[in-house]
Amino acid sequence: MTHTTETTPSYGGGMTPATEPLRLVVVGAGMVAHRLVESLRSRDAENSWVVTVIGDENRRPYDRIQLTSCITGTEPDALQLGAPLLWSDPRVSLIPADPVERIDRTGREVTTASGRRIPYDRLVLATGSRAARPDVPGVRHDGVFVYRTVDDVVALKARTERAIASGGVVRGAVLGGGLLGLEAAGALHALGVATTVVQSSDRLMSAQLDAGGGQALRRLIEACGISVRPNSRTRAISAHPDGSVNGLIFDDGARLDADIVVLAVGIRPRDELARDAGLAIAPRGGVVIDEGCASSDPAIAAVGEVAAIGGVCHGLVAPGYAMAEVLVDRLLGGSATVPAADTATKLKLTGVDVASFGDAFAASPGALEVVYADPVAGVYKKLVMSDDARTLLGGVLVGDASAYSSLRPMLGRELGADPSAFLAPESSGAAASIELPDEATICSCNNVSAGAVRAAVTEHGCADLAAVKACTNAGTSCGSCVPLVKKLTAVELVRSGREVSSALCEHFALSRAQLFEAVRIQGLRSFTDVVAKHGSGRGCDICKPAVASILSSLSGAHPLDGEHATLQDTNDHVMANLQKDGSYSVVPRIAGGEVTPEGLVAIGEIARDFGLYTKITGAQRIDMFGARLEQLPDIWRRLVDAGFESGHAYGKSLRAVKSCVGSTWCRYGVQDSVKLAIDLELRYRGLRSPHKLKMGVSGCARECAEARGKDVGVIATEKGWNMYVGGNGGFTPRHAVLFAEDLDTETLLRTIDRFLLYYIRTADRLQRTAPWVEEVEGGIEAIRDIIMNDSLGIAAELDAAMAEHIARYEDEWRATLDDPEKLQRFSSFVNAPRTPDPSLAYVGERGQARPATEQEREAARGGDNRILIAGTILEARR
Repeated sequence: MTHTTETTPSYGGGMTPATEPLRLVVVGAGMVAHRLVESLRSRDAENSWVVTVIGDENRRPYDRIQLTSCITGTEPDALQLGAPLLWSDPRVSLIPADPVERIDRTGREVTTASGRRIPYDRLVLATGSRAARPDVPGVRHDGVFVYRTVDDVVALKARTERAIASGGVVRGAVLGGGLLGLEAAGALHALGVATTVVQSSDRLMSAQLDAGGGQALRRLIEACGISVRPNSRTRAISAHPDGSVNGLIFDDGARLDADIVVLAVGIRPRDELARDAGLAIAPRGGVVIDEGCASSDPAIAAVGEVAAIGGVCHGLVAPGYAMAEVLVDRLLGGSATVPAADTATKLKLTGVDVASFGDAFAASPGALEVVYADPVAGVYKKLVMSDDARTLLGGVLVGDASAYSSLRPMLGRELGADPSAFLAPESSGAAASIELPDEATICSCNNVSAGAVRAAVTEHGCADLAAVKACTNAGTSCGSCVPLVKKLTAVELVRSGREVSSALCEHFALSRAQLFEAVRIQGLRSFTDVVAKHGSGRGCDICKPAVASILSSLSGAHPLDGEHATLQDTNDHVMANLQKDGSYSVVPRIAGGEVTPEGLVAIGEIARDFGLYTKITGAQRIDMFGARLEQLPDIWRRLVDAGFESGHAYGKSLRAVKSCVGSTWCRYGVQDSVKLAIDLELRYRGLRSPHKLKMGVSGCARECAEARGKDVGVIATEKGWNMYVGGNGGFTPRHAVLFAEDLDTETLLRTIDRFLLYYIRTADRLQRTAPWVEEVEGGIEAIRDIIMNDSLGIAAELDAAMAEHIARYEDEWRATLDDPEKLQRFSSFVNAPRTPDPSLAYVGERGQARPATEQEREAARGGDNRILIAGTILEARR
């Protein structure tokens, strides 16, 4: 391959098109490297570059910001960044677990640990940083961990779980009270470890918080059950005779017992490759780069935590992402320059709301500090303003960081109001609002401006938060900007003439959740009563099924009872799923996927006798297609006689609970997943909800039942069950998130009961659990607090409601077969109730019947007897 590299200027100038694509080699496969490659491939319209990414870890790039979630249950693979399709791009290659050991600047190639020699036209160092270890004896003892990679976190969790399993109190110490140290402390505490944070300075997060903020943060941390030891310098880490850690010894001679020690005392840039290659290195470490990210060798660039601009390396993702975008611009012939680093930070620790941004210490000449403090509420807020109190220079928010996403984009801009108004509690009614200019960056992780979010609504037609996130990437990294993105989206929808209303429809001004509560509290039992009390008109195809679902959820009303029958949508109206040709499918319940040979024979005989197409579904059930309307009662009578009941495949309700065979048969199973799946399915059958519900139970961590792709997923552990919520497949697949760990069966059932009923009470119409979890104020943590800790005081109500549902359940099809009035609904023609619909036509294929195409129907009209018309004798379709 010929490369005309000599015609291509360095990063500062435009790029002359090469006769062949130029070779870009990226050393490092972290977050910034991923952003660089993703941006280059999306912007390189002429395919000027082919990219090779070389990583140390045996993983694709993943989200280090969310590392702590691996301790609380998230699978490491769930942290992978971006779309997997990026790595199947023929112009992108990823070489994992083969670190680069040498750079040959003269020959322009790198050599990896395995001996690979990879040539480059441009080389990018994105090697990041390594966790620092204090220079004290004992830092390599067994049980001492750093907190930097997925493997670090997985090893820490495994060690912690072993220690807890051995019995007794497990004591943990975290050296370092910065962002990472506090997140690590929170994770250990969540696992049941008695945790102490050891900080050498006088306050936590001393690089981000002033004295007042530090004091407020300490109170919040200690209120969570985590001890704090400030002004403590560790002299040594002690160990048992077998080499396992047993404590810390401080400079003053004091001792802290510890079974696990986590080091979170900072990071060091991984600049050894650059040093060995003779590149310029900053005095405090890091590869020296210019404003275009070029190193002292114009053919080599550096981005992210290894890059030192102005002599400083930044250990945050936002500056690294900005460098990646600048470098991509330079690679494509642009002249972008690295902007001032966005050093804003937000602590990700349950129950502790902390943010710091800009000049938090008021170091700017003439800076003024506006402070609001409420020690009783655990709140400390400070804004740093210019000497005329007009321009925002920085801020500290502890205990209530709700204003962070709105204030941070205003750095260097005039607030336009009294600064103190921005610190007032929202409940006071005095809090000010901000009109962000288009150029204000609201998502620093992905460099998304307020204007880009507005354009997503006005120019690209996005109509909700999910669409805006997909269009702009805003809020898809750390997530701290999501509240602001949601607010901007709503405002812009209103401005563009698209009303943002929570109203159910034109007939009900209330939202579905509000209407549910009104119906529940007032004990309404009919659509007529609901409209009279809270609506207007006669209803529509939006509100009628929604109210029908609410009434069924609260009273267990049969879908075909009286007025209730007129509210149902197409499927519920006949308790079967309408198919493309006008026929219906029939799905009997097969709880947990368990069925006897006699049950299989019965289904087979019914399908044969009625000429139905049969298929095993992904939910471990058998679906029978091609049933005519007038056949449904006959089919169901035989199914009911054989011991089956409705599978509710037609309803917005529980569909099925998928399971593996668990400990009953599988040599890896640790719990009886089949029994639990059957118990769950029989418990929640018929439970009407805002959207369909799917569940899964896996008997071990191998996850054969794909429980983490379900609205509620359960995975067995040696101690009990882990519960996951908010997963789904479909058009926008979501991984479920860990909700609770190691629950006994009784607690698991109670927790699922409450989760489902709280969802049913508060979700929007046709809203799955995944977007509902995201939109609940406070997200998964708030829901967990409501369900597990009864923070709203409604647990008893939810428990009673579930007990009532279980007690009143009846099989809808059995009840229909016993009611002649309901059976009258099942006829294709009023004046000929048993006459088949003559428009149905079928063709034999693979031993079964399928709907005929239009071309095949034409052939039938021409006398082709291979086309079987449903209006002829039944036997024709066998």
